[in-house]
Amino acid sequence: MEVKDIKVIGRKLKKFLSQFDDCFGRSEPRSNLETIVRGQLSNLERKSLEPIALAAGVPPRTLQDFVATGNWDHELMCNQSQRTVATEHAHSRSIGLIDESGNPKKGNDTCGVYRQWCGNTGKVDNCVVGVHLGYTVDDFQCLLDSDLFLPKEWAEDIERRKKTKVPEDVVFRTKPEIALGQVKRALGNGVRFGSLTFDELYGRSGPFLDGLKELGQNFVGEIPCDFVGWTRKPKVLIKPTSAEVRKRGRKRHFPRLSRKSLPACEVRNLAKYSPVFTGQKWKTFRIKDGEKGPIVWEVKSAPFYRKEDEDGLPKQTHTLIVARNVLNQAEIKYFLANQSLQSPHVTLKDLLWVAFSRWPIERCFEIGKRDLGMDHFEMRQWPGIHRHFYISQLTQLFCGQVQQALREKNSTEIVSDRRAGSAGRQCLDYSSASKTFSAIPLFSKNSRCDSLSSKSQSGLACVQLENGNKKTGSLGYRYQ
Repeated sequence: MEVKDIKVIGRKLKKFLSQFDDCFGRSEPRSNLETIVRGQLSNLERKSLEPIALAAGVPPRTLQDFVATGNWDHELMCNQSQRTVATEHAHSRSIGLIDESGNPKKGNDTCGVYRQWCGNTGKVDNCVVGVHLGYTVDDFQCLLDSDLFLPKEWAEDIERRKKTKVPEDVVFRTKPEIALGQVKRALGNGVRFGSLTFDELYGRSGPFLDGLKELGQNFVGEIPCDFVGWTRKPKVLIKPTSAEVRKRGRKRHFPRLSRKSLPACEVRNLAKYSPVFTGQKWKTFRIKDGEKGPIVWEVKSAPFYRKEDEDGLPKQTHTLIVARNVLNQAEIKYFLANQSLQSPHVTLKDLLWVAFSRWPIERCFEIGKRDLGMDHFEMRQWPGIHRHFYISQLTQLFCGQVQQALREKNSTEIVSDRRAGSAGRQCLDYSSASKTFSAIPLFSKNSRCDSLSSKSQSGLACVQLENGNKKTGSLGYRYQ
């Protein structure tokens, strides 16, 4: 990069951070925020507050107090970052991403620490878990919101709550409840999602799916194999007949399922035995190219009516997608979309694009933890942990904007996208963006530089429809 380009990006950082001036009452906290963001962008090996402060020539206690107890509005900062995304990155094909991420922790004093599943270590471990809402459109991706999951044992322990400064209005919430609150918050700040996607932890939660329905939010999420519903809408009795009205005894409730209706079935049994599925041929889709070659899945789909938690009745028409890994046919995924393929402008290819688009939030976690110090927090109290989350997602938002600007600038360099496969789809070459941050001076005192590994750069994965089907047999079981 040329010197003039480096200066432009340095000015962009100041302009970017100026959007959040209203979160601070004085100039000193604003300066502290800039110091932390520059430190997270730097090439420091450890990006906790102490090494960042020492590299910038600032007393470590200054940054520690700023994050832990400083008088500034971190909730307003999170809201403002969401409004920035809503204003500058709105798109009809945007996808909201819901996932959690664990951070291993020693001891029992950090707020929310508990022996629970930790994705970072791949096992049940002593860790804290954050629930995150991500956002992606084309080649842009970022985190919109992050909340600490507070286990029930913590939520009910008054002493530990006081010690870690958990607000009084914070009660135990399941991860789906946290995620639904994050979606509501983002929508309130003007963010619009073309669709949401999530894994089966959230897909199995009826109240979560009902909440998305009330918000009018489209989704294509993974569901567990024991999720129940119907592929043919059962008959629902709305009111009693005249004979039932005259009949003595206990009155039945209405609306209710007709006696002749088949019970709701698990989706794994529907996929295996229902004529709606056995009568179909597998459709082959090339999702993307992985490190070991193309990732190809075979797919079947059908209308689906889920058994809603409120009254156990089917209501809205959904789409059930059964996907089987071509290279490992024992690996089967089930996806539920609250859009019908019978609707105009809704295609199976579009639904699959959303269903298999969870990788951008995994990329956000990877970049955030490996390059930006997202998991390098040493705070033990509720406010400090959330402030660290929000500052980290602010830094990542700036990275995404700079990367996108560079890609647009270099848009004349067109090359074949290796992930597009034999069809020869053309995509931009984004490899030059990896050199950007390593050239930006961050600290005026010693001219340290940041770095963002070239492995952190990711382009737009392409979903490519392939021709070719495999025959499947049909079984005569009576399933709907």
